[in-house]
Amino acid sequence: MNKQFFALLLSMAVSSCALAQVSVSQPWVRASVPAAKATGAFMLLKSTRDARLIEVRTSVADAEIHEMVMDGQMMKMHQIAGLDLPAGQEVKLASGGYHIMLMNLKRQMKEGETVPMTLVVQYKDKKTESIAVDVPIKALTHSAAAH
Repeated sequence: MNKQFFALLLSMAVSSCALAQVSVSQPWVRASVPAAKATGAFMLLKSTRDARLIEVRTSVADAEIHEMVMDGQMMKMHQIAGLDLPAGQEVKLASGGYHIMLMNLKRQMKEGETVPMTLVVQYKDKKTESIAVDVPIKALTHSAAAH
């Protein structure tokens, strides 16, 4: 009986790991000053199959997926409906490119704390996956290249 129970638990653990199609690495949120109403979140995403980041949720702010692009001599930022995650490729969310914009902050983002986020990913078959991530807040001066 114990062997069967252990086998069942092991198979459940293996199958739940197999369900995780998108990995999140190096996540961080830029700290904010007390009066700030916005900041950014950055990370690396990698999907095992073609997918699309379609939504980001957090209790600390309104979250949008943004892109920064050069328009002539001016850098412009705008919201995008989603971000493609090609199978097997790392997609970088970083300053100056794709990122998550946190707006209407409900509190100051203080270095050393974390921000709970849920990333919603949609696959070609229209099924979605929600990925919960506790994102550390880094110093205002932090740069991903520095680590």
